Amino acid sequence: MRQIVNALGRALPEYIEGYGIVRPFNGAFATLPAMTRQAPKVKRMQPGECKLADSLEMVFKRIPVTDGMTLSFHHHLRNGDHVVNMVLAVAAKLGLKNLKVALSSVFPVHAPMVDHMQAGVVTGLDTNYMSGSVAAAISRGVLAQPVILRTHGGRARAIECGQLKIDVAFIAAPTADDYGNLNGISGPAACGSLGYAYPDAEYADWVVAVTDHLVEYPLTPVSIPQTRVDYIVTVESIGDPQGIVSGTTQITRDPVGLKIAETTAKVIQAAGLIKDGFSFQTGAGGASLAAAHYVRQMMEKAGVTGSFVLGGITGYMVEMLAKGLFRRLIDVQGFDLAAVRSLAENPNHMEVGADFYASPFNNGCAVNKLDAVVLGATEFDIDFNVNVVTGSDGVIMGGSGGHSDAAAGAKVTIVVANLLRGRLPVIMDKVLTATTPGETVDVLVTERGVAVNPRRTDLKEKLAAAGLPLRDAIELKALAEKIAGVPNKIATDERIIAVIEYRDGTIIDVVRKV
Repeated sequence: MRQIVNALGRALPEYIEGYGIVRPFNGAFATLPAMTRQAPKVKRMQPGECKLADSLEMVFKRIPVTDGMTLSFHHHLRNGDHVVNMVLAVAAKLGLKNLKVALSSVFPVHAPMVDHMQAGVVTGLDTNYMSGSVAAAISRGVLAQPVILRTHGGRARAIECGQLKIDVAFIAAPTADDYGNLNGISGPAACGSLGYAYPDAEYADWVVAVTDHLVEYPLTPVSIPQTRVDYIVTVESIGDPQGIVSGTTQITRDPVGLKIAETTAKVIQAAGLIKDGFSFQTGAGGASLAAAHYVRQMMEKAGVTGSFVLGGITGYMVEMLAKGLFRRLIDVQGFDLAAVRSLAENPNHMEVGADFYASPFNNGCAVNKLDAVVLGATEFDIDFNVNVVTGSDGVIMGGSGGHSDAAAGAKVTIVVANLLRGRLPVIMDKVLTATTPGETVDVLVTERGVAVNPRRTDLKEKLAAAGLPLRDAIELKALAEKIAGVPNKIATDERIIAVIEYRDGTIIDVVRKV
């Protein structure tokens, strides 16, 4: 088949079986929307009709759910989620086949999905991130058709524009009333923001709320309204709220991580961003939180009040809000239980949907208002392209999530990484799997120096004037290889197991079977 080459020099087939026609990535802002928003069918609910269903099986039969449908789920319960496994077990019991699962992120808890894939119950997967047994099985080629990996904003765009058509959305609802009003801030499995479920609730043909905490009508506050919910099913437990915690949400004590974090804060300061109205996003990992800690010290010393913190919210960000360092938290997902409590109690802690957060095709998403974002990487190359999908062995172990979205929106995008990971260089000539394009990445911070994208001569001058240890990316690569040697290239075959969409729906890369 004829190959086409995208803007990053990645060779792609014109057509991918199980995906369709390939639209190659042409640049972070090159693709303009040429589509309209889709809408589900209009329904009505007569007075006296009841939305409560006795079981998931009853809902499957009433809709009815049939072979080949797309069922969507969300990851606000993260590794504590019970709903995905519960729903797919019902599908298997009823003998359904060829289902497509559109799950915003896949975690180790979703391991039973592998059995459903092997049995032909699930034959398609559309997600933004994956880890654990499902990711390993996909990497081994368990599915005949490739997985679609999107960004958080790209998933919202795909749903709104009809590219990802959802037949039935199953929403894990920590609290619901009997008419379908839902929120995530109360109940035994309170998880905070339901933001990633917003587009599905708005555009799916059928919406099913699964809850373990049914309350008297009307529920308040409402995250997802009754006007979009068809059925409510009460189960014993939708999940374990302790499982929403994202790895470590504690500041790292590793000296190398602390050095990188302190340098990152100095980059933000040297860029002139530590001032009133400062806006910020960072991850939940130890080094990212350490960077937030150093930024906090700078803000306190300068007497600065920031505008907002964006993204997945941690307890550390909640504390900064409480101390008056930021005026608002804009929350699409809670990363720990302190964030859940804050969303319930603080009116300056805002819950928003994935489209508001990061969709590139609307009248302005929140990432566009970011001053600085701090992101991680599994690999980084001399053209500043970033890989957050595959590990050093070529196996899928992540996904863009909001990485590409925030990088595109922020004034200054900083990627932090140890120069070596597991005795392997992180920086190379070309990343194995391109996820976030180098044109949207401004600075790489390592323990051995700081590299600035040649596009940002303005930023390089500011960092040099501040005395930061600048090196170019090629120099950092050579240093890493001097320490650890040149890593062996990973051998892959021609079979494509995953298609990586950029946030605008073009293809930035593919993952081939190792």
